[in-house]
Amino acid sequence: MRLNLWRSRLRESSSGCALLLVLSWLYEAAVRLRSLAYAVGLLPVRRLPVRTVCIGNLTAGGTGKTTAVLCAVDACRARQMKVAVLSRGYGRRRRSNEVVVLLDTNAVSWEDTGDEPWMMHRMLEGLDVPVLISSDRLKAGRTAVKFYAPQLLLLDDGFQHLRLRRDADIVLVSALDPFGGGALLPRGDLREPLSGLKRASLALLTHADRVPEEQLAEIEKTLRRAHPRLRIARAAHRSDYLLDLRRNERHRPAHLKGKRVACFSALGDPRPFEDELRSLGAHLEQVWRFPDHHPFTADELRSIENVRGGIPVITTLKDFPRLPVQWRELLSGEVLALTVRMEILSGKEDWEHALFDARRSS
Repeated sequence: MRLNLWRSRLRESSSGCALLLVLSWLYEAAVRLRSLAYAVGLLPVRRLPVRTVCIGNLTAGGTGKTTAVLCAVDACRARQMKVAVLSRGYGRRRRSNEVVVLLDTNAVSWEDTGDEPWMMHRMLEGLDVPVLISSDRLKAGRTAVKFYAPQLLLLDDGFQHLRLRRDADIVLVSALDPFGGGALLPRGDLREPLSGLKRASLALLTHADRVPEEQLAEIEKTLRRAHPRLRIARAAHRSDYLLDLRRNERHRPAHLKGKRVACFSALGDPRPFEDELRSLGAHLEQVWRFPDHHPFTADELRSIENVRGGIPVITTLKDFPRLPVQWRELLSGEVLALTVRMEILSGKEDWEHALFDARRSS
């Protein structure tokens, strides 16, 4: 059963709410004990021989880590630095310490890599940026160093991965839901207490263009209560292009202006995707939301096809690999995927400092 559905059912009764509270207490105790074990040396911490920067978050999903990693890759390429990405490959069909490498035209299924690494690979094709997937990210890092000689390693979604020492930690915080309801999993969406921010070099406030300035100021005040010297930058997601999945052609975002469309997604937070379509002038006639990382079924696509009335249907590039193989037969007409990029709105110097200059004394 999906976490959100399970939690919503428990919240319907006082006993269920009490259970969630107790489970969150137990989860927090386990998180604190694990952190302490690493801090005092009971659990070993290893370092890689090249600069390593983590891009992660405090909450479960919905902050925009993948686009942040791609933004960091762009910053490296602007400096002509060789970079590699390390990922655990969340959502792949089999967790393994074996290292899978995505580079150039690898014929590897998303089910063997996870949808986010696959999407990064698709966006990075032809740029000589390897994406290495393994449950053992230390092993993946060593493989990257041995075979690809990167000058910088980007650890995707690794803020809680304490086994690998980093030179800097960039923590993403969504302005739309900054603190996961103020409670730890499973009662809320926090992966660890806000005190974990003390490990961070930079907090990147994402979707910062979608909330009022007063709200952003309150979020930043809360962040600095947890870490008074924390550097804070702000970012927004912008449309890059629309990919026609049937023809493998690119369209400008203006392609949607004035059109009636349907959309579906399986994201941690689908609101930015849907709001972006509206901002491009599209009229959302039908909207389908599925659980994060949901593998779409043929029956679900048939249902969408039966009610969409021939209007264009739009999803995201992250969702595209999870369509069933026969999607071309199930969905007629125009099927598009929106691709987005991250733009640093403020604090660009702090962002680049965290990527290239910050040094950790620990």
